[in-house]
Order: sequence, then structure tokens, then C-alpha cells
Amino acid sequence: MSASLGDDIEVRLAAYREDGLNYTWSTPQSNDATVLRRTSGGETPNGSASAVFRQVHAGTATISAQRHCRPDPGRACPLVVSSWRVRVTGS
Repeated sequence: MSASLGDDIEVRLAAYREDGLNYTWSTPQSNDATVLRRTSGGETPNGSASAVFRQVHAGTATISAQRHCRPDPGRACPLVVSSWRVRVTGS
């Protein structure tokens, strides 16, 4: 993905529920805040997550988040953590 200096990038990741399993997201993070700084972000009670990032310097940074499973009582989650990421190149 491309961005220009000063651009804001909004990320919204939706939680979902299936067969007694709740799939929730961590708050998205930038791997390089000197290039792509998070200006807001958080998680909702239902497990969705969002964040806004600003391209503050030229360069490349990756935004990432992880999806986890939280089971209802008596249910078991698969032993899998899914990652979401996007690479942002700014000039």
C-alpha cells in the first residue's frame, strides 16, 4: 500500500463468533513508529479492534494485529493464532 506524508490510514478488524468460539483481534501496531505513528487505537468489548496511523516520515512500515480464539465454557479453540498485516510505503 502507498501513502504520502501526512496521510492517515485507518484499520478496522471485526471480531466474529462461530460455533461457540469468539475470534478477537489485538490492537493494530506499527513496527516503526518513526515512519508510521499510531494516533489512536483500541479494542471493543466484543473483540473488534481499530487504529489510525499517520505517515510521518518517508519509508516503509508494517501494520499488524493478531486474531485469537476465546471459547465459550465447554468448548475448545484450535491452537492457531492468525496474523493480519499490511506493508505501507510512504514518500
